[in-house]
Amino acid sequence: SDLHKQEERGELLQPLIFVLLVLCSVLLYFKVSLMDPGFVKPEEEVKEGEDKGQGVVIPQIPGDIKLRRCGYCLVKQPMRARHCQLCQHCVRRYDHHCPWLENCVGERNHPLFIVYLSVQLVVLLWGGHVAWSGLYFEQSREWLQHNIFLLVCFLLIFIFTIMVLLLLVSHLYLISCNTTTWEFMSHHRISYLRHSELENPFDQGIIHNLWRFFC
Repeated sequence: SDLHKQEERGELLQPLIFVLLVLCSVLLYFKVSLMDPGFVKPEEEVKEGEDKGQGVVIPQIPGDIKLRRCGYCLVKQPMRARHCQLCQHCVRRYDHHCPWLENCVGERNHPLFIVYLSVQLVVLLWGGHVAWSGLYFEQSREWLQHNIFLLVCFLLIFIFTIMVLLLLVSHLYLISCNTTTWEFMSHHRISYLRHSELENPFDQGIIHNLWRFFC
């Protein structure tokens, strides 16, 4: 049969891989959106001056900066934590609250968020290639009627691809500097950064920063 011949030629492998990537993307989306991003719990309060994830760089931060209690949930915030009013929790190594995920991106789910963006980008690029390859251009009204769906699909895929690409590149840059979106955008308002002698006291070099983040 034709299906058997296509299987022998390996023509069914690419659609299968594409479907698996889409499924992986959906599963990653639910995983990142439903998991604990690193909520600070009262029983996990750290001692004053201690930061479990940043012990190497704490000496570079002025000693007069004390850990403070959150004005909303009253837990003692670890270094680099921030309260999210949408989630009603303080989040360790807070990066941002993602409206698409309806969840914060923090210490626990940030690496998985990067993996999700990477898989999503591959799916979008592949889908864009498929939509573009199905187009053949002619200057006629009939051509437009027959290809309007593919044109709209390609335009939407192109827009989402640009968005995901910019988001992924910006996050990889911040990770390589060992900073977060919140710290980057609010550097002048954060006490442990505003009073530090270094512009970024957590930066330990690109390789070390990437290693600590992903591994």
